[in-house]
Amino acid sequence: QLQLVESGGGLVQPGGSLRLSCTTSAFTLDSHAIAWFRQAPGKEREGVSCISRNDGATYYTDSVKGRFTISRDNAKNTVYLQMNSLKPEDTGNYYCTTDRHFHCSGYVPNWIYFASWGQGTRVTVSS
Repeated sequence: QLQLVESGGGLVQPGGSLRLSCTTSAFTLDSHAIAWFRQAPGKEREGVSCISRNDGATYYTDSVKGRFTISRDNAKNTVYLQMNSLKPEDTGNYYCTTDRHFHCSGYVPNWIYFASWGQGTRVTVSS
């Protein structure tokens, strides 16, 4: 299983920032495209962003464009999701995931496409 571990969530006021981390000790992340999902209470899990394996191409869902940035640090075997200008509607559990056949080609597939999920990290944006 390509299971990843998320961290970095917390409580932040609207307009604040958080940086989420996604890592694993089981394999090297730079050989995989990585996707971030989030799930708000009572809502379906939605794809937020992804980064490709080879050329670093990225994708963002419209609601986070200009506010979130996905990046890699291969030396630390970590993928980050920098979240700025956070809004209450960004609240939810955030998950990173991958699949051997996933390429991050301009979109994030439905969550059903991915078989491995970690515990996620909770982000709460509230005053």
